[in-house]
Amino acid sequence: MAGLVQDCFSIGSTVECTTCYNANIEGEVLAFDQQTKMLILKCPAASKTAKLNDVYIVNLAMCSDVQVKKEVCIVPEQPLSLNLERLSTRARNQVEQKRLQLTALSAGVSPEGQNLYMAIARTIKQVTWSGPNIVVCKEVTITPPYKVDNVNSSDQRQLSYVKKIVEKHENDQANINQSTSAADIAAN
Repeated sequence: MAGLVQDCFSIGSTVECTTCYNANIEGEVLAFDQQTKMLILKCPAASKTAKLNDVYIVNLAMCSDVQVKKEVCIVPEQPLSLNLERLSTRARNQVEQKRLQLTALSAGVSPEGQNLYMAIARTIKQVTWSGPNIVVCKEVTITPPYKVDNVNSSDQRQLSYVKKIVEKHENDQANINQSTSAADIAAN
């Protein structure tokens, strides 16, 4: 590898790499594994959003040039340890949420039904699909076309609560549609 300045990089240093595709990547070193020659760089976001960053994992064996632009001499503080149990739970929840979305798609549920399901799931965790119907807390059923009038249950307290969620969702969707329409009119 031509141009490798040193065998290891200090966390916080600024490094520029030229990849095998002649792309230049410049960023702050987040991590470096000397054995595999893998470098992780934090770069400004391509979207130019100030609070966001792009993170690149660079295989230095596939780089034609690597230069240290700014060396950091200060030893950075030890990063906080990760809560692996919390990350594992979060990953399981995301997988479950995607599985439920796939169930809705396979049942031929409309985008409106899927959106309502997600809105309810943010408030109530006991939400499932029964074919095209949304079932909340095993007691309340919402049938297509997923409006307030389509909410049914024998439990009046839960019925009232779910109807309020559906009504709020309908109002939010109406406001979004009005905003989109106004933006379309203004653009023309």
